[in-house]
Amino acid sequence: MTEYVPPKVWTWDTESGGTFASINRPIAGATHDKVLPVGKHPLQLYSLATPNGQKVTILLEELLALGHTGAEYDAWLIKIGDGDQFGSGFVAVNPNSKIPALLDRSGATPIRVFESGAILQYLAEKFGAFFPTEPAARAECLSWLFWQMGSAPYLGGGFGHFYAYAPSKMEYPINRFAMETKRQLDVLDKRLAVSEYIAGDDYTIADIAIWPWYGGLVKGRLYDAAQFLSVQDYKHVLRWADAIEARPAVQRGRRVNRVSGPLEEQLPERHDARDFER
Repeated sequence: MTEYVPPKVWTWDTESGGTFASINRPIAGATHDKVLPVGKHPLQLYSLATPNGQKVTILLEELLALGHTGAEYDAWLIKIGDGDQFGSGFVAVNPNSKIPALLDRSGATPIRVFESGAILQYLAEKFGAFFPTEPAARAECLSWLFWQMGSAPYLGGGFGHFYAYAPSKMEYPINRFAMETKRQLDVLDKRLAVSEYIAGDDYTIADIAIWPWYGGLVKGRLYDAAQFLSVQDYKHVLRWADAIEARPAVQRGRRVNRVSGPLEEQLPERHDARDFER
């Protein structure tokens, strides 16, 4: 393999290759005009059932299961492979052009919320659920929520990209990010050895944020890497992942905006609870 020598100044003159090369670019903003659809519910979600997208739909389904009728929502499919996230309407809700994006139309003036962690905190505070109010418990929950925000890019953009999506396999980046992913799993395993849930005795938005990524990884859903990473070694993470997966709201939430996998797990759009029965 020829060693790459970086130029003095980087320029974008060719696609980088790999699974997502067609949608990667070094500039922000809309590429085309497209108005976002709006449904009948107060909350309008524009998303895809990636781990980041699942966080929000799981929380919304959990809120509805608790009886918070104001959490009814329309979930519209954003096909990131087709570049839907670069439409003018989506960019107006999320200038970062990443899913998920939420528009809260329950008040006189619509409120946009983007970045999955921000959406989780916004909804948990709005409905007073899955987010502790006692200062120490709240700090613990927020610490783990932000741990996920800072850690998952190493799992997804680092390990996942080079192990599963890059145009060629390279030992150095795979080793580098596999090491970091296993370190993160060990962080979670040690925490869950002394705590039922991530932030303590109660199920919170910290669990909802972390489960789609790290629960999905140890359950064999991400990057076909469970054997490679010896996930069976993280017994406490596996115990926790199974407990979260058993929740009916989690099972519903991970189906919303899903367009891959078994047909019975797919629900491209969700506008009513009865959609799960169809």
